[in-house]
Amino acid sequence: MAQTVGDYFWGRMKEWGVTTIFGYPGDGINGLLGALKRTGDDFQFIQVRHEEMAAFMASAYAKFTGELGVCLATSGPGASHLLTGLYDARLDHQPVLAIAGQQARAAIGGPYQQEIDLQVMFKDGAGDLGQRVSVPAHPPHLGPRAIRSATGDRTGAAIVFLNDIQDEPYAEPARKHGTIHSGVGYTAPKVVPYDSDLQRAAAVLNAGKKVAILVGAGALKATDEVIAVADRLGAGAAKALLGKAALPDDLPWVTGSIGLLGTKPSWDLMMDCDTLLMIGSGFPYSEFMPPEGQARGVQIDIKPDMLSLRYPMEVPLVGDAAETLKALLPLLQQKTDTSWRDTIAANVKDWWTLMEERAHAKASPVNPQRPTWELSSRLPERAIVTCDSGSCANWFARDLKMRRGMMASLSGGLASMGAGVPYAIAAKVAHPDRPVIALVGDGAMQMNNMSELITVAKYHHRWINKTWICCVWNNEDLNQVTWEQRVMEGDPKFEATQVIPNVPYHKFAELIGLKGIYVDDPDKVGAAWDEALRSDVPVVIEVKTDPEVPPLPPHISLEQARKFTSMLLKGDPEEGGLLVDTARQVLASILPGDAKS
Repeated sequence: MAQTVGDYFWGRMKEWGVTTIFGYPGDGINGLLGALKRTGDDFQFIQVRHEEMAAFMASAYAKFTGELGVCLATSGPGASHLLTGLYDARLDHQPVLAIAGQQARAAIGGPYQQEIDLQVMFKDGAGDLGQRVSVPAHPPHLGPRAIRSATGDRTGAAIVFLNDIQDEPYAEPARKHGTIHSGVGYTAPKVVPYDSDLQRAAAVLNAGKKVAILVGAGALKATDEVIAVADRLGAGAAKALLGKAALPDDLPWVTGSIGLLGTKPSWDLMMDCDTLLMIGSGFPYSEFMPPEGQARGVQIDIKPDMLSLRYPMEVPLVGDAAETLKALLPLLQQKTDTSWRDTIAANVKDWWTLMEERAHAKASPVNPQRPTWELSSRLPERAIVTCDSGSCANWFARDLKMRRGMMASLSGGLASMGAGVPYAIAAKVAHPDRPVIALVGDGAMQMNNMSELITVAKYHHRWINKTWICCVWNNEDLNQVTWEQRVMEGDPKFEATQVIPNVPYHKFAELIGLKGIYVDDPDKVGAAWDEALRSDVPVVIEVKTDPEVPPLPPHISLEQARKFTSMLLKGDPEEGGLLVDTARQVLASILPGDAKS
């Protein structure tokens, strides 16, 4: 049989080092699927339950490996379903290649069934490179260009195959005018600022008395370098959510997460510093940065368009985080005054004491902070933790203490619901020898995570390490939005939009051959984690949590307090519990007295 366009394409993907494809079949890609079958064991194809999940998995695979993530879908709705996951990759700067089918050449412009202008559709979600394979000579250059674009620019790219071209005999492009010839290979460059710029940055940092560091995902591979610079400067460090694993939380000067889901020590760090060093982060909320003019700023980022975007930086540096910090370190003077760090460490110590008290506070039936607090001390070595969007992300951000060698991520820039379980599946596909734990709210579970448990049931026998756990917060409420309505808008809970059905998630897990554990007693949460971590099959832990425990931000403004009080006066469905258990917590940070009372 002559080599088809599909055969050539997968051969070229192998040359690029692609080994894993997340996808779902359809007649728009039948030629590609037939060619994929003919490759034998060259690739592992992970069949998802929905194409959106394939794109989420490709994004997470890129995050957890540093390699290209690849997703595959058919034409029409299959291709359009990829978009959410592609936006997740784009906003979190992850290299992902989407491969989709399209109707035959003669049908284009029909309009034919399932014909969508995919090049237009992918134009934003897949970055600037969404190209169509319409002649046999296209794959030799479109494939390499798409991969170089995705990998080099850390974004999405898409290749659309007309379905009648996939089985066409492949022919090398002719050596003549109007043809393109390409090859395989891309190596990321070493990007370091000029010496003069490093010296300007060092002058700013050396002059600082109270240096604060903010790290993001761009610092994940620069842990040692960040620690060395922080020690030289006597600095404290906060972490954007995507940089949660960049620094271990057992360092006394690490203040934890920043922002709406962040900690009070991180808030204090930013409000009191006189110098800010920002490394590899696109953290979006400027109100959690130092007031403009208070601090001098230095920023390091590999992408120029992310520089001086959240805070007016005096010295913006384009460079790889680890390499730039290595070059910067010899220029920095050792700080000898430890008072700034001593204050930070005291704040961090007090914060962890407060977190323990809050996690053990009475609730009906289980305090939602308790599951992550109990998990934190039990996290296995080299664990990978994923999280969904929603109130569970607050407890992920604040309560989990990351240690060296661990990984953690979630949908950051897009903050999409429904990514927790597909992220955890991709983590296990990428690292089958590592324990993986997903933290998911019941809203996201009902949206699409439940169906992907079927994918877990299908593939878990391949995993060397058997620990795969999904913890579900069942509070029958779209809780994050409920609290945003109360505190940000001053509106009572709108039950028509916020209340969701009570589903026995642990029983669904048992129905498909997984292990289910149900917990409605706070004193049994730790034992549930112990049981799950011992299991030789994947586990769903369902915890019945109290929706009326507020996921408080680290700082409540007067305006937010006013709106919260206004909401109570309007009458909330849960106002009795709120008045007793919550109002004092919400108002504590702006009223005199003990914030913990």
